Amino acid sequence: MNQENKLGIIYATGAYILWGFLPIYWKLLDTVPAGEILAHRIIWSFVFMIIVVVSVRKWRPFLHECQVILRDKKKLIGISLASVVISMNWLTYIWAVNNDHVIQASLGYYINPLVSILLGMIVLKETLTRRQIFSFVLAAVGVINLTVSFGVFPWVSILLALTFALYGLLKKTVDISAMFGLTMETIIVTPLALLYLFLFSSESLSAAVMTSGTGLLLIGAGVATAVPLLLFAFGAKQIPLSMVGFLQYIAPTIMLILGVFVYKETFSIAHLLSFVLIWIALVLYMGAAYHRPIRRQAKN
Repeated sequence: MNQENKLGIIYATGAYILWGFLPIYWKLLDTVPAGEILAHRIIWSFVFMIIVVVSVRKWRPFLHECQVILRDKKKLIGISLASVVISMNWLTYIWAVNNDHVIQASLGYYINPLVSILLGMIVLKETLTRRQIFSFVLAAVGVINLTVSFGVFPWVSILLALTFALYGLLKKTVDISAMFGLTMETIIVTPLALLYLFLFSSESLSAAVMTSGTGLLLIGAGVATAVPLLLFAFGAKQIPLSMVGFLQYIAPTIMLILGVFVYKETFSIAHLLSFVLIWIALVLYMGAAYHRPIRRQAKN
């Protein structure tokens, strides 16, 4: 393994570890409504990303990229939809953590890779092996088991998995770096975030709030959002996609541990059975992916 691969593993692993521990950060803001946290997260992510773009002297290339996307209707629609979808994902995740659904959030990010492949099959006309199809069936049984056992559909898990999978699919239509992509996405939704705060929580932008402990945490939400994403972008370029596939389960595993042992959320036999089914599904899928890569019949 060369030095580049080692650095890639360190960057990507760091990103997933930070994502895994992110519930701790949102728990510090559990007295703030999820919509307000989301608005601040968007605004301060935008501010932080502008600072990053300027600091690394990428301002002119960024403006050029903006012009290219503005001239391309398909790309503009793609990145606009991506910004809305990822905002929905962030809102759901914040709400889930601050309403004691960390385990459900963990389940959502375990399911996410399978949902991504399912979308690839439906939208991009990718073909799957029988083993991969069986892995979807096992994951579905796991979700159904939770629904039947508790009488409540795990909508948090499904919404998190679906929105993040849709986000990844939409990003394929744009082909833009993570740094420029996040900056443009936050530019698009920042006006909506500001409008929300002015209409429903204008006092949260006051100097008194912004200089308080809560205000500093809200400002820090931008850094907490951008840093792991940038680490991931740097790391993913230097290691094989298959390694990224394995590393991505670090985050939901940390979330699951936090939910069970730190936040003492309910983890019954039904939960265990569902997670085991989904873990088996993931192992089957990854094993099938190694032996027979997915063949794309249509390119985006």
